[in-house]
Amino acid sequence: MKYLSFLCCLFYGLLFGKDKQPNFVIFLTDDLGWGDLACYGHPIIKTPNLDKFAKQGTKFTQCYSAAAVCSPSRSSILTGRTPYRNGVWRWIPPKHQVHLRESEITIAEILKEKGYATCHVGKWHLNGYFNSKEHPQPNNHGFDHWMATQNNAAPNHKNPQNFVRNGKEVGALEGYSAPLVVEEAIRWLKEIKNPKKPFFLNVWTHEPHLPIESSPEFMKPYENISDEGIRQHHGNITQIDHAFGNLMKALDELGLTDNTFIFFTSDNGPEGNGIKGRTRGSTGGLRERKRSSHEGGIRVPGIARWPGKIPAGKENQTPIIGSDLFSTILGIMDTPLPEDRTIDGVNIMPLFSSLPITRKIPLYWRNHLARTEIHVALRDGDWKILGNAQLDTFELYNIAKDWQEKEEVSTKFPDKLKSMKKTLLSVHRQVEEEGPQDWWKNEPVGKPKKKKKKAN
Repeated sequence: MKYLSFLCCLFYGLLFGKDKQPNFVIFLTDDLGWGDLACYGHPIIKTPNLDKFAKQGTKFTQCYSAAAVCSPSRSSILTGRTPYRNGVWRWIPPKHQVHLRESEITIAEILKEKGYATCHVGKWHLNGYFNSKEHPQPNNHGFDHWMATQNNAAPNHKNPQNFVRNGKEVGALEGYSAPLVVEEAIRWLKEIKNPKKPFFLNVWTHEPHLPIESSPEFMKPYENISDEGIRQHHGNITQIDHAFGNLMKALDELGLTDNTFIFFTSDNGPEGNGIKGRTRGSTGGLRERKRSSHEGGIRVPGIARWPGKIPAGKENQTPIIGSDLFSTILGIMDTPLPEDRTIDGVNIMPLFSSLPITRKIPLYWRNHLARTEIHVALRDGDWKILGNAQLDTFELYNIAKDWQEKEEVSTKFPDKLKSMKKTLLSVHRQVEEEGPQDWWKNEPVGKPKKKKKKAN
């Protein structure tokens, strides 16, 4: 193993050592399902820019979000730590105590110390007190420039009114959320960022999270579909694709494409039941949806591009997770991981050279406000175990053979269940001990309560 590590270090030193520092872009969508893009098999939705991007890079078929809901998965991308370790254990309502603590170390902070320009545009959703001294804001986590919302675009994706730029309210904007967010990113790249500095750019769209509103331009390909909800949803994803294409075009115009690592993904699986309204996201045949630790709630699109460094037109079946981005970016920078805390993610760059990756900590999920009685899950190799909140009932699946989780096999493989249960309980205990327990110990565990309908 030491010899392999030495070869990896030597390889990366030769590959990147003489290059100027690379740029990094994380493009994160909201509630985008594993099956929502044409390049992931959707038969109707038009995503030409992302399809092109997938052909230029490597597409992961087993990419996971670090949580089945938004705020936790976002926290994990920035810190490399599973959500209950970093404290962002749930989605964050306004004025809730949960926030990404300043004691956490983010990618932006590390890169800023190395001379990078840093920018965040779009949804933030990592504090309950947004644009307030009560909680840390994007600038407290390493971002020089930011234009963001606490949670969703309001009143919806059309003409949003709740953006804040560097602490000042922007007011009403004209247009649609994803294109507006990308427009700000491009403005920063062209007009604000020091051109001599490499950059780290977060582009986190609101689409296709509710309240969905799509431009007629992007609903036009679906005009023959009678269901307005489907037209709105599909148009919303084409709206994302258009915005993504605008950003790729700008990088080309600025001559930045070849030296920029880009990762496109989603924060969790699709919302709703998929059969009514505008929540028509596709899991691509995976089981369940957002707020579930079954595959449909956590398996998401994941596409990486870096010309000359990441193979083009490839598909990779290795399981990866959002928290890996932290370790991957630090690995590219030849920067050691923080030693004073547990980092759950690993550097995935060896995969692009047909080398294996080794995880000290298996993929782990915990979901306080779950869709079902399942609240924890762990994947180790081909196998996945899921458990209830009391950790006294478990399910076992061989994901390599049963990606749709149709056959629960705990009785067929009792020894595997025993070993997986032992691993799950060990990781669960470690995570529980490290996180700020006072934030969640008095919160009720269970499904989200349905709002009572008002009497007529």
